[in-house]
This record gives sequence, C-alpha cells and structure tokens, in this order.
Amino acid sequence: MSHLHYYSPSPKLASPQERTVDLCCYGQSPAAITAAVEARRHGLSTVVVLNARNLGGLSAGGLSNTDIGNKHVIGGLAREFYQRVGAHYERDEEWRFEPHVAESVFAGMLSEAGVAVLFREYPVAVSKVGTRLHALQCESGLTIVARQFIDASYEGDLMALAGVRSHIGREGNDVYGESYNGVQVHATHQFDSAVDPYRIEGDSTSGLLPGINPEPLAPIGSGDQKLQAYNFRLCLTQAVDRIPFLQPPGYDPLDYELLARYFRGGWRDLFHKFDRIRGGKADVNNHGAVSTDFIGGSWSFATATWPEREKIFQAHVRWQQGLLWFLATDPRVPVGLQRSLRSWGLPRDEFLPTGGWPPQLYIREARRMVSDYVITEHDCLGRRRATDGVGMGAYGMDSHNCQRVVKEGRVINEGDVQVSGFAPYPISYRALTPRASEAENLLVPVCLSSSHIAYGSVRMEPVFMILGQSAAIAASLALRRGCAVQSVPYSDLQRELTRAGQVLAWQPAEGESAAYEPEAPPPIPR
Repeated sequence: MSHLHYYSPSPKLASPQERTVDLCCYGQSPAAITAAVEARRHGLSTVVVLNARNLGGLSAGGLSNTDIGNKHVIGGLAREFYQRVGAHYERDEEWRFEPHVAESVFAGMLSEAGVAVLFREYPVAVSKVGTRLHALQCESGLTIVARQFIDASYEGDLMALAGVRSHIGREGNDVYGESYNGVQVHATHQFDSAVDPYRIEGDSTSGLLPGINPEPLAPIGSGDQKLQAYNFRLCLTQAVDRIPFLQPPGYDPLDYELLARYFRGGWRDLFHKFDRIRGGKADVNNHGAVSTDFIGGSWSFATATWPEREKIFQAHVRWQQGLLWFLATDPRVPVGLQRSLRSWGLPRDEFLPTGGWPPQLYIREARRMVSDYVITEHDCLGRRRATDGVGMGAYGMDSHNCQRVVKEGRVINEGDVQVSGFAPYPISYRALTPRASEAENLLVPVCLSSSHIAYGSVRMEPVFMILGQSAAIAASLALRRGCAVQSVPYSDLQRELTRAGQVLAWQPAEGESAAYEPEAPPPIPR
C-alpha cells in the first residue's frame, strides 16, 4: 500500500506554468465532476484541479451504498450518473455499486465532455483583483487563471485562500435557534453497557485509555470546534482470492482495549453495517460504540497544512487497519465474531494502486462557509423554506460522534445525532455564494453555508453532484451576463436548472407520506 497517501504532490515544475480557462473546478468530490461536465455543455473551457490521485471522491472511494434519503428529488447529472452505473449492470439505475465501476463512469463522463483533469495539485495561494478571484496557484508551480471558480473540495481550501468567511466545528444551539446542534449525548452509536475508561480498571489514577478526552463534558447544546469523526468506507469481499487483513506499522492493542471490554460486556453487533453491494461485496461503515470511526482524530484536519493532513490521514489508516487486525487476531474477540470477520478481506479488483484499501478518507465535515443564507435545522424540518432553491436535501440530519469523555466513572460517546422523518427541502442558491464583498466569481457547492447539524443532512454525495451542476449553470449565467454570481437573476437560473433536469420542488404522490422514508433495499445479486 505504498501509494496510500492523502498528500502526494506532483513533482515541482522546472519553471512556472500558467493555464487560462473559463472555469476552474477545484476539489476531489463528485461535485467537481458534475460542475465541469455541465460547464462544457455550456461551451466553457474547463479544468478540474484534484488534490488527490483518485477520481470521484467518496462516490468512487468506497461509499457505494448510496445515502439517498429520497431518490425522487435526485435529478440532472446526478441521476445520469446512477443511470450510467445501472447500465453497467444492465438495469435502469443502480445505487449500490462497485467502486471501480463508479470511477469508470466518472472518467467516461469527463472524457466525453472533453474536460482536462489535473491530479495531485495542491493550492497554496489565490490572487484577487478587488473581489474577483484571478488565479489559483499550486504547490507544483502551476497557476490556473480563470474567469469563474468553483470550490468543490471536501475541505473548503479554495474559499479559505480567497478570504471567504467560514466556520469549523459545532455552533451552539443559541446561534441559530436550533435544538440539535452543539454538544449532544444520545443513545445511537453509544456504549450500551458500562465500560471502564481507565488503563487499570477501577483505578482513576492510572490514566485514561487512548482516545478519551480528559476534559469534562460541556453543557448540552454548547458550541465548540470539534469535528465529527472520519473513517474509510471499506469495500470488502468474501471471495477466495481476497487480500487478508495485515498488522499495520505502529499497531498497539491498547488502542482497542475499549472494544475488548465492550465485547466482554456482551456486545456482538459487529456486522450491522456490512451493506451488500454489487459484485458480492460489502460497503462497510461505522457502527456501534467502537468501530471504524477514528473518534477525536479529525479535530485539527480542516486548518492543518498539507504535510500535517498527511499525518492525520495515516493515523486514520493505522486506526482502521489496526481495528481489523485486532478483530481478526486478538483472543479477546469472541470466537464466533472472529471466525466471521476472517471470512472477509480486501478485494483484488478494487483500488489497485493502494492494495484494495480505499484512498479517499471520508472527510464528513471540515470548513463550512458563512454567507448571507445559512442552512439550519429550520430548513430541514420545514420551519423555513428557501425561495431560491438550486437542489433539494432529503437525508436525515446525521452527525457522527465527535469525542469520548468520562461521565460518572464510565466512558460515553458524544456528538452522534440522527433526526429523520422530514420532507425534502430546497437548498438556497445563496448558501452556495459567498458574500459579494468577499468573492464575486466563486461558488461553493460542498462546503456550503450551513450549520453543523443541517450539514449532516446536506452532506450526501448525490446532493453534492446536484449542487455542483447547479453551480456550473450559475457560473455560466454570470459570465454571459457579465455580473457577479450573487447578481444572477434567480428566474433565469431556475429556468436553466429546470432545463437541465434538476428537481427544485417535490410533492408526495397520493397516499405517500411527505416525510419520505426509503423502502428496504432488495437483495443484491452476486
């Protein structure tokens, strides 16, 4: 797995180079792909600048059991993507697919559109003329001069370099009058039985086990700068030629002592999130009190330097590979669970350069822009409705845990929130545009303007694809009109979005609940 890196820069150019385009799409998310493809359909010269060596972000990086919410509101290029994936499997559309198929579909869409893709380019500066971005400067010596820019990264680095205001962490509930933001303790992904937090059980003077925050639990609903946990969405298989789990460098069984004690207390629900996908494989996500989420490991990621992020990335690799090694080999793991776990491994036909391990870290949240419209739980719950929608959100408000703390002598997880049962809601165009005084030719469809808890609903890959396409249409209109992106008339934008197949409103069919809950998926054939 020698190529398993977050920060893997291209060689320095012998002399600086400059490239001029109409639109520069920056970032590794699929929003960059849909934005670039849509821009080319409008005749714009376009380049995708990837801060990665892999294409397609999470949608081609292990998140194969798509978080949909309500597929009726997924249109445009996002729907086209799932239809193209479906065509590979000889069906109308497919939402649970193999990663290599998704990457191939994305590559085909870009190739057909004639989009240039620049891999492993890491921005270090932005030049501006007044409030307009002029050029993006990369570490390699490459400069991209563009008339319009889209920050489609999971990190929000371009908007940060441009001086756009953003927020990191959780707002207190009092900031936007919310109920589910800030510090939260709930029963989901929680310790169901008491687990001692100390290195020597019963001895508080022995120190805490790794990964437990020694600070006391802050008041419920209070804000902080802690980020929800990241992980890798693994693609596993039971094929005979599967790659076995290996012991990672730096493995320390003490890191998994909490899980060992939790097993001792009777927990056995290890395989709940082994979700079946095509090819006889499974998309494996976090589940339970101690799982693939590296809780507390993401806090400094958003503002870290490129080399610092690489260290954080490798810490996540070590945690998750160590977890699998622990489960497969440690005698404290219940025999039946261990036997079942050993029947799984990494697939030999996925993620070939990284030995079957997904190269894309699940950056669930980093920076979030603060613009003239901030999406909050009031949008999600239908208490407020934007009149300038450019796509719809439909997934539940979903935050993973942010930390582990000690309460009354036992360890608890904090930060997991899951609120669902609400109808699809429009995502305001103003949430994609910075304040005009900060940048008038930049759109941000991924790290958009949202509170922490509302972002838990927005941050789904199909929604990012939708918003990337909508951002490109807005950028094209701004160029045609010679105006700032903030001044694009919504009536014009709405007309173009509708023409492109975007779903901007949804009404339930007769007898269908407005609070859409997805039906149980059918079995996946091998």
